Amino acid sequence: MSNMSLHTYLYKVDAALQQRDGATLASLVSFGDGHVNSSDLMRSDCEDEIEGMLPPPYDELITHHIKCVCSVSSGEWIDAIKSQNCVVQTFTKILSSQKDENWGLLIMYAICVDLRRFAVIADKEQRNSGKGKPHEHLERSAELILGCFRICAADNRSSETDTKRWGMLNLVNQLFKIYFPINKLHLCKPLIRAIESSPFKDSFLLGQQVTYRYYTGKQAMFDSNYKSADENLTYSFVHCHKNSKKNKRLILIYLIPVKMLLGFMPSQSLLEKYSLQQFSSIVRAVKQGNLLAFSSSLAEHEAFFVHCGIYLILEKLKIITYRNLFKKVFLLCGTHQLDLSLFLCVLRYLGEDDMDLEETQCIVANLIYEGRVKGYISLQHLKLVVSKQNPFPPLSQQI
Repeated sequence: MSNMSLHTYLYKVDAALQQRDGATLASLVSFGDGHVNSSDLMRSDCEDEIEGMLPPPYDELITHHIKCVCSVSSGEWIDAIKSQNCVVQTFTKILSSQKDENWGLLIMYAICVDLRRFAVIADKEQRNSGKGKPHEHLERSAELILGCFRICAADNRSSETDTKRWGMLNLVNQLFKIYFPINKLHLCKPLIRAIESSPFKDSFLLGQQVTYRYYTGKQAMFDSNYKSADENLTYSFVHCHKNSKKNKRLILIYLIPVKMLLGFMPSQSLLEKYSLQQFSSIVRAVKQGNLLAFSSSLAEHEAFFVHCGIYLILEKLKIITYRNLFKKVFLLCGTHQLDLSLFLCVLRYLGEDDMDLEETQCIVANLIYEGRVKGYISLQHLKLVVSKQNPFPPLSQQI
């Protein structure tokens, strides 16, 4: 297809239109297809030829696509994103006019994916030149994709076969891929509500569900809803294709901290299998209750954890490290009534130099509140009185 002439290309587009062949048309407007390498399509003076061969508004859509091909071929990404914006805007009108059919959904998927990809490149180019606003093109692409989403969500026809609502999850995933990088997670919540209330929630394609659950799991993690995060990220990991090791590793970067906060520690073999040894020293430190090792491990891999957005999540593991440390103190003392001053001495020995008795008491109180220690604090005697039955409920298991 790399040597396709404009005439042949337009003939194929027209034939696909006549047959309502969404799959073929999707290829013919996608930058993942070989036609974009044809030198005869890398031109900006094609309006007259296209207008004569294609019915409106498809002639307008294809004109913008050809202009985008021309801009991409010459590396003019600002012009390319402008043309791709026009492609999506034109198609949105077409999608809205297709009242009783949804064969255009595959076209929608293709052009929205390219729109997001080009917006990322255009924003980078604009940032390097010192012009424009941050994320300007990504935010514009999100608006256009959201326009398609609204059309799909508004299709309330009873027919499950022809409804455009089948396109909702794919578009939500594209929007997630925009909102997360530009840190506009609050915009994800209405999208999640729309999917959760959809009758097709569990019937979308598995690949789309895996992506959706990955992002909703991350959203729940950032909202400190760790049980929901665990459920969604675990689903995404289990159902991700077994050969997609890169994607499985990406899911684990967020699933591992969530599991650890819930008391499940990853095995060394799992970390080695997915090249996530950055977590190894953290896991050892938490298990051992070693505050010094915990702090140094966070510092050693800080750049990686910050880049992944999990540094603050991992810091919350300090409470489990305290729990495991205090359990060691309990086992060494062999008594169910422990002076809080004992914990303070150990904390200062392990580098918590600024710690005082009041702060130590707060740590112990938090452990009791979270159910990590069974007991109570005797304020009169400044002692921790732990239960005689299972005072430190088990937290760690292998995943």
